[in-house]
Amino acid sequence: MRSYRLFVALAVVCSPLCPPLRAQHSPAAPAAIAQDPAPDKANPASLVTFQLPSHGAQLNALVYVAAGPGPHPTVVLLHGFPGNERNLDLAQSVRRAGWNVLYFDYRGSWGSPGDFSFTHSLEDTAAAIAYLRSPANAARLHSDPANIVLIGHSMGGFMARYAAAHDPAIRAIALISAADMGVDAVVPIPAAYRDHALAPLAQSLAAEGMAPLAGCTPESLAKEVIANADAWNIPALAPALATRPILVLTSDDGLAPSNDAFTTALRKAGARQLTTLHLATDHSYSGQRIALQTAVLAFLAALPQE
Repeated sequence: MRSYRLFVALAVVCSPLCPPLRAQHSPAAPAAIAQDPAPDKANPASLVTFQLPSHGAQLNALVYVAAGPGPHPTVVLLHGFPGNERNLDLAQSVRRAGWNVLYFDYRGSWGSPGDFSFTHSLEDTAAAIAYLRSPANAARLHSDPANIVLIGHSMGGFMARYAAAHDPAIRAIALISAADMGVDAVVPIPAAYRDHALAPLAQSLAAEGMAPLAGCTPESLAKEVIANADAWNIPALAPALATRPILVLTSDDGLAPSNDAFTTALRKAGARQLTTLHLATDHSYSGQRIALQTAVLAFLAALPQE
């Protein structure tokens, strides 16, 4: 999702402005990016595909299962809108580092049955977490149901922040150019005038690409954003997230100011485990894939042992 279109169209003049995040020194790439782990014949790395139940739909899903008997900590990898960049190279590196990775397509996206909406996507994210916490599924996947981290790209970053804010058992979150779907642009506008944002918001959503999505229109999604503008205000979620480790990655896609506002809110809420990094690349991190993986792997490796 090239969410900077949506952001520039509606949020630039409305979002609080903060100093841009500066690129930090890039550490050496972890071995997990380029080196396979030692083979484990009894418990080899594997790929498990299945349908993940969510509110009557069976979502297309898969888990990259790490080598070894486990139980493995697990990442839920949340894709953006509409999900052209799936970050599966990151999933492979995270698995080589000893983590399981669950990837799924939200209802109404990329062939998963049902109607796509942002609300449904939030519900689907919660359903994925519940699936991993099932004792039977945890045993089958060699996963640790008490050790779940959310990683979200673009719209997936919105899903990660919202889900973790409402689920204190989520251990940590990593955000890759997290988007707010125009919410930051709508919230400062008095409610009586928010309908004026409908047309430009719908146009921006249409420009992102609707072909992989079913059961929705740009107008229906824009109306959903406006109706939930107050409930989905991301900086307001900061107090519920400030006690946990958070990685905030930004790029040159126009979303850095919104993420800066979020990190400012986290710090005001007392966050002490916040890592930020800005990489000079596009929304898909096309020129910084190794740097992206390095940052995420370093974040996961630094999480406190439980």
